[in-house]
Amino acid sequence: MATTLVIMGLPASGKTTVFNALTKAEAATGTFGASGDEPNLATVKVPDQRLDTLCAMFNPQRRVPADVQYLDVAGMAKGIAEKGMSGQLLNNLSQADALLHVVRAFEDDNVPHAEESVDPMRDIETINLELLFADLGRVENRLQRIASQLPKLQGREKEATERERVVMLQLKEALESDKPVREVLDQIDPDDLKILRGFGFLTAKPLLILLNVGESQLGAPTEAMLIEARERFGRPGVGIDALAGQIEMEIGQLSEEDAAVFMEDLGITESGLDRIIRLSFDLLGLIPFFTVGPDECRAWTIRRGANAVEAASEIHSDIARGFIRAETVSYDDLIQAGSMAEAKKIGRFRREGRDYIFQDGDIVNFLFNV
Repeated sequence: MATTLVIMGLPASGKTTVFNALTKAEAATGTFGASGDEPNLATVKVPDQRLDTLCAMFNPQRRVPADVQYLDVAGMAKGIAEKGMSGQLLNNLSQADALLHVVRAFEDDNVPHAEESVDPMRDIETINLELLFADLGRVENRLQRIASQLPKLQGREKEATERERVVMLQLKEALESDKPVREVLDQIDPDDLKILRGFGFLTAKPLLILLNVGESQLGAPTEAMLIEARERFGRPGVGIDALAGQIEMEIGQLSEEDAAVFMEDLGITESGLDRIIRLSFDLLGLIPFFTVGPDECRAWTIRRGANAVEAASEIHSDIARGFIRAETVSYDDLIQAGSMAEAKKIGRFRREGRDYIFQDGDIVNFLFNV
């Protein structure tokens, strides 16, 4: 499953620096942001100690972790929604599985701020409003088209269009009240949610707000900013964290030994990258399940709440079509038993049917007809 987080934010927020830190890429910083710039794209392996433990247990020839993609797009200037986003920027944002908003919290006299002062809370509010305005504009445009179409329609087509109009009016009311689409989805009939899939509303997407802090802010200053940001902007579907983007990028370019010394000098006990990558993965509503053996130990990605057949389809469509059953054991049960043979012996190995809902960390062997 290809899952993508789009890294966005105001110009000079350090988006590309954070992109480089997360992906260990070497994209040019300081110049990216013009509307014609091509986005930076990279795939990151999701850290999971469980996969490491399983590899130590089964000693496979290959270790294959889950992954997530990051796409670094051009900066979003204040007022961009009203002026109209470029087609490429809007398309990238609309097709994202989630959005990662990099917010400038660091001070640097050599890097002027777009608003002439560093104020993370103001900048969070600015981008939130830009996303709201972009969605509101799409809703209003759609309502105008519906109004011109309805008099010409009849029968089922007219009925379906009228239902869409009701949904769009519901979204319009929410957006005009500064409420993102993601917060009203549970109020919409499940059958009508299908109407929204093609629109790619920006405020319907999970949002990770990432405060990009400087070296002088590590520790208490960062914690204070996080507390304020979470109190003001913490809502369903929104994650908030902090990262020292410049420092993390520099650490990523060092050898393991030099990185350890550098972190010790700065008083950093652990890199924030693994935490942010896992948070990105969680925000997307994804969980891993594992297949294990001497050839390969692999983490597969599924949506939380997926059943056994949906999980099987992630491996191969033939497995889903010919599904017989899923032989499963939880990661904790396997580790407690010490081996697959012992897990079967003590009854921890289960045989599950098509409707079984996979749990985070399930280890599975699918039986299927060819």
